[in-house]
Amino acid sequence: MVDKLCSHYGRNVGILDDVEYFSFPTVMSLSGNEVEQKLRDLGFGYRAKYINQTAKQIMAKESPDWLISLRGVSYEEAHQALMSLCGVGAKVADCVCMMSLDKHEAIPIDTHVWQIANRDYKLLKSSPTKTLTDKTYREIGDFFRSLWGEYASWAQSVLFSADLKKFNKEAKSPSSKKRTKGKTTDKNEKSPEKRTKLS
Repeated sequence: MVDKLCSHYGRNVGILDDVEYFSFPTVMSLSGNEVEQKLRDLGFGYRAKYINQTAKQIMAKESPDWLISLRGVSYEEAHQALMSLCGVGAKVADCVCMMSLDKHEAIPIDTHVWQIANRDYKLLKSSPTKTLTDKTYREIGDFFRSLWGEYASWAQSVLFSADLKKFNKEAKSPSSKKRTKGKTTDKNEKSPEKRTKLS
């Protein structure tokens, strides 16, 4: 999707090995009235409206450099400002704060981070909840910020990546091991006969 966004609304910055490269679109280029429908045609789905409306919102109320200016305010202020934009919730605001605005205390919380908080830190054990409410979101973020300090987002990224790797590893199939007549054998392990011949 990013490639489509850049190739249709970005500026051509050069060609390398017969491949054209484009800059990321400006806010102004995404604020046109025809942009939403064009993005839908390109397969952006519900995101088309949010991208176009957010660009219009920034152009109407702020300067095109407004997003960059949020680097100069506190995490809390930047987070709240981002959530005023069309379709931007707490997690997306935290992603932008962490990845683009140098807010190292931002902690995007999704189901993986939520599970880590419950499973490894027993954070919500006394008051379990089946949905990630705004209150729970803040509690998890505040807990990890108090635990990890000003660079909490770095620690969260490590735990998040490790959890995804663990999940992917467990999901891989078939396993390198197989069961034969109640016995677990490794298909990569040489049989005694083969080891004898090789010795």
